[in-house]
Amino acid sequence: MSRRGKKKGRPVSGWLILDKPVGMGSTEAVSKIKWLFQAEKAGHAGTLDPLASGMLPIALGEATKTVPYVQDGAKVYRFTVAWGEERSTDDLEGPVTKSSDKRPTEAEITALLPKYTGVIMQTPPQFSAIKIAGERAYDLAREGETIDIPAREVEIGRLDIIEHSVDRTVFETECGKGTYVRSLARDLGRDLGCYGHIAELRRTEVDPFTPEDFVLLTDLEAAAPKREEADGEGARPFVAQAERFAAIDAFLVDTGAALDCLPQVAVTDDAAAKLRLGNSIILRGRDAPVQAEEACATSRGRLVAIGAIEAGMFKPKRVFAG
Repeated sequence: MSRRGKKKGRPVSGWLILDKPVGMGSTEAVSKIKWLFQAEKAGHAGTLDPLASGMLPIALGEATKTVPYVQDGAKVYRFTVAWGEERSTDDLEGPVTKSSDKRPTEAEITALLPKYTGVIMQTPPQFSAIKIAGERAYDLAREGETIDIPAREVEIGRLDIIEHSVDRTVFETECGKGTYVRSLARDLGRDLGCYGHIAELRRTEVDPFTPEDFVLLTDLEAAAPKREEADGEGARPFVAQAERFAAIDAFLVDTGAALDCLPQVAVTDDAAAKLRLGNSIILRGRDAPVQAEEACATSRGRLVAIGAIEAGMFKPKRVFAG
C-alpha cells in the first residue's frame, strides 16, 4: 500500500507586513500566516515580543531568501517607559526587582538622551534570545540563573520624547539591528536614579517597509478562502487555486521590495534564464555597472538573482524562480 506524501502547500512568494497584535508571539504569527496562505515555507525578519505590537515582516516562499536584508534594516519603535520600578524582564511581564519614589523631569530625561544616540554599548536583557554557552538567555533566566551577558555595540539613530507625564514617558527611536528597547528603558531608569521598564511597545517601521504596508490579521482571516475551498477537490487546475487565493494574495508585497538597498540591474529574458541556471552574464550597455559587491538582477520587473558584479559581469549567488 503506497503512503501518501505530506502536502507541501502553495509555492506562493512575497512579503506580508503583519500588524502583530499584543499577546501573539512571532513564531505563532508566522505559523498562522503560513496556514492562512497555505504557503510551502515562511519566516520572519526580526522577533517581536508577545507584549509588543506592530510591524512583523513575514516572508513567504522565495522571499525567505531575502530575510537577511530586512533584518539588517533600520527599525522604528514607539514605546512607553513607566518610571519607579525595574522588573526582571524589563517589561510588564516580570516581577518588580527594584523600586524608587523618585520621578524624572522632562529636562532630566532630555539631558540624558545624547548618551543613548549614535553607536553605544548595550547589555541585552536577562530574558532575551541571546545564546550563552549554547543556551538561550531566557531559558537560563527562567531557571533562576543570573547570566553575565556581555555588552555589545548597537546603533541608535535618534531617540525622541513624544509625551511626558509624572510617571510615564513616551519615546520614539530609530535604531539598528540587535538593539533592545527593553534595555533602553532599563538603562535610562538606572541613569536617572528612578528605575524604569517598558509599559507599551510598538514597532512602526522596518526598512524598507512603512506603516502603509501594514495588514491586520482580521483582514487576512476575512480574505482567506474557507478551508474546504482552499484544499480543493482532487487535482484542481492551478488557475482555479489562484482565483481562490486571489483576495488574500493581494496583501503581499513583491519579494524584490526587500532589496531596494541594492543596485538594480535590468536584464533580458535570455540573460535571466542563464542566471537562474547559475551562469554569469556580461552586462551590456553604456550605463551598466562595472563593479558592485552585491546587486540584484530583474527581468520584466521580477527578481531574478542576487549576485556580485565584477569587471562588468554579473555573477549570481542566489537565484529566484520565475
